[in-house]
Amino acid sequence: MLRPLYDWALKMAASRHAMVILPIVAFVEATFPFVPPDAMLAPMVLARRERAWLYAGLCTVGSVLGGCAGYAIGYLAGPFATHLLALTGRSGGLHDFQTLFAEVGLWVILIKGLTPVPYMIVTLASGLAHFSLPVFIGASIVTRGGRFFLEAVLLRHPDAKAFVDKHLTALAIGGVVLLAAALVAVKLLESHHGG
Repeated sequence: MLRPLYDWALKMAASRHAMVILPIVAFVEATFPFVPPDAMLAPMVLARRERAWLYAGLCTVGSVLGGCAGYAIGYLAGPFATHLLALTGRSGGLHDFQTLFAEVGLWVILIKGLTPVPYMIVTLASGLAHFSLPVFIGASIVTRGGRFFLEAVLLRHPDAKAFVDKHLTALAIGGVVLLAAALVAVKLLESHHGG
């Protein structure tokens, strides 16, 4: 099941619509529950290594603009933002964010922006908390850009596609394990600072 999906993603990544769809996916993921843009960025870079920087840039712009939309929803439409957080199972997202921000400040945005934790939690909670918009945008550029450009650097390596083709199942399992570990670590950090 994984191999046909991977092959489809590579084919889509090479299509003429990919550069339009990628920033849209990144935008939506920063505001609503959606698939991470990495799921599209990775096969796009593997399919067209010479466009790695362009793809990472499009992903960054889409994600930061989506983050601004999420921030605006949190800032201007609190009840709706709280409802969106509840859809992720994170109805206490604002309280968690405020507690962590009181303890570690800007680092909460920097850390959560780099991890596979849904970015919409950060964007909505930042708006709900009326966090400084310029600082939020700067942190978003650093974390989202850093994540997508690092991914592009790794996948741009000449042997990356052959490695992924050969070890697709193991990489997928490893990705799920890393995601689960990141979610548990964030939850433990939140409960430690919340309690």
